[in-house]
Amino acid sequence: MTHYFFHICSRMERIEDREGADFDTLEAALTEARLAAREILAEDLRKGNVDETRLFEIVNEWGELMARVPFKEAIS
Repeated sequence: MTHYFFHICSRMERIEDREGADFDTLEAALTEARLAAREILAEDLRKGNVDETRLFEIVNEWGELMARVPFKEAIS
């Protein structure tokens, strides 16, 4: 298992994931990122504040960038 962190980035800010989570594969982490992005976007829609520039930067336990998942990919 690998420990991955899901940092949220946009044009305006970067929110660091300090806890992270363990996944068997990078693909499993990507699936989780897409689900989380959908949940965040749904909450944003309820509040009337959607920022389409946001994305997850998935970083492994050694600080290596493994993938970027734009939130808008989660709804297409």
